[in-house]
Amino acid sequence: MSAAWSERQSWAARLNGGHTPPRRAWDLLEALGPRRLSSAGDEEWAQACGARVDEAARWRRSALDFDVAAEERRAEDLGARLLVRGDGEYPDLLASIHDPPLVLYVQGTMTHDPPVAFVGSRVPTGYGLRQARTLASDAARRGIVVVSGLAGGVDGAAHAAALEAGGKSWAVLGTGLGRVYPAEHRELARRIWAKGGAVISEMPIDTAPKPELFPRRNRIVAGLSWGVVVIEGREKSGSLITARLAGEYGREVLAVPGPVDSPLSEAPHRLLAQGAAWAFSIEDIVAALPRGVVAATPATSSAARADDVHSPEEERILALLGAHTLSLDELVHLSGLDTALISSIMFGLETKERVISTPGQRYAQKEVC
Repeated sequence: MSAAWSERQSWAARLNGGHTPPRRAWDLLEALGPRRLSSAGDEEWAQACGARVDEAARWRRSALDFDVAAEERRAEDLGARLLVRGDGEYPDLLASIHDPPLVLYVQGTMTHDPPVAFVGSRVPTGYGLRQARTLASDAARRGIVVVSGLAGGVDGAAHAAALEAGGKSWAVLGTGLGRVYPAEHRELARRIWAKGGAVISEMPIDTAPKPELFPRRNRIVAGLSWGVVVIEGREKSGSLITARLAGEYGREVLAVPGPVDSPLSEAPHRLLAQGAAWAFSIEDIVAALPRGVVAATPATSSAARADDVHSPEEERILALLGAHTLSLDELVHLSGLDTALISSIMFGLETKERVISTPGQRYAQKEVC
């Protein structure tokens, strides 16, 4: 049985269920807090989130009308928990994008293993399926979490291959957790969280599939991941949306070259022409990611860890932390380094047990905690 939602979680679910845009909802939650959200009027809501009064009034009515008690019961029935932006468990990488979800409904476990997205056509060729299975299974064996959107074709093949290799996968839905789509992937979704991975959505539990929700899903796939690997797709495809978003977020974009006479090679070849890295093998993927994100092979891991601890960037971050507890944003501001690099450094320092994460997406040196 899941723990009862806090007032903050309940109000975040209300705002989300009432279709308040994520950035506005975050502003409201931060500015007013759960108790003032309950008592404030339309004008105070508008002032808190910088919206017109009529917009704020609409969001306020929808939030108050949302049946949050029923939503909590449904989440409990599904064994799902609610992560709110700002919580310690909320993924740092996703929090760093310009429009992170206010909430994530999560079935299963989101570990600290490095995530990489594998996306592509819903109707791939045999070649595309082979590449998806090979790359995803090799990634899983290297300790990478295979992230995708649970769609048919490449997505499903990548999820399944990761599980078969004994690894973990995260499936991001464009529907609610209670309406897994496509329906034939319900069992795959169950296996993903049962085997130590996670099924994730920002949508209220019983949200049905709608075309406009899947691009929103794609931003989460890109935001959660250190890199996005595109395996087959046409010139206009959801995979290109995910790749474009990944580029905007400062993540690595890779593409698997395909046969020149295949229409499904259009998307990866376009990305390669625009400067994406090629992905012939798992080593290409690992090499494209920020240094230290993926652990070194067993033969070199001890030496690599020793070198990394004394890298100038890591020593700089440790010096900034000192005896303090700092947020990711504070570390970015103080160090002058970009968010993606800081996230990579913090991941490495956590792996080496030099720092720990604390509630509210903050970090401290382990020796002083």
